[in-house]
Amino acid sequence: MTEVLFYHLEQQPLERVLPALVERTLARGWRAVVQAGSEERVEALDTLLWTYTEESFLPHGTRRDGDPAAQPVFVTADDVNPNGSTVRFLVDGAGIGEIAGYERIVYLFDGRDSVAVAQAREQWKAVRAVGCEATYWQQSPDGRWEKRA
Repeated sequence: MTEVLFYHLEQQPLERVLPALVERTLARGWRAVVQAGSEERVEALDTLLWTYTEESFLPHGTRRDGDPAAQPVFVTADDVNPNGSTVRFLVDGAGIGEIAGYERIVYLFDGRDSVAVAQAREQWKAVRAVGCEATYWQQSPDGRWEKRA
């Protein structure tokens, strides 16, 4: 059964949270797909994952890089899994869509954006309606993630 995790971003922006979660995914030996809401965001996330710290980068690729099967992390605006990922990150309102084949879906949304919160609620209902296990995580003021539901 696919586990779906909802991350309610309030204390830190996506640009700080996503790289840390992707790092943890790779450290566990998992492959990932990051699905953004648009091609423009794919480009921005591509740059972010190469430059988010001075000491490190996250190995990844996009469609324009070719050979998606060789990428440990694939960034896209489409509902695809060309690198055999077991984890799928959804950002910028990308819909959950097909969950078969994934062990974990991570839906990140901006808690300061009422439209994003409403979309997350709808996604939560849809996931629960098909019987998937869903958990809701919220960041505490000190930056730690706390399971709320």
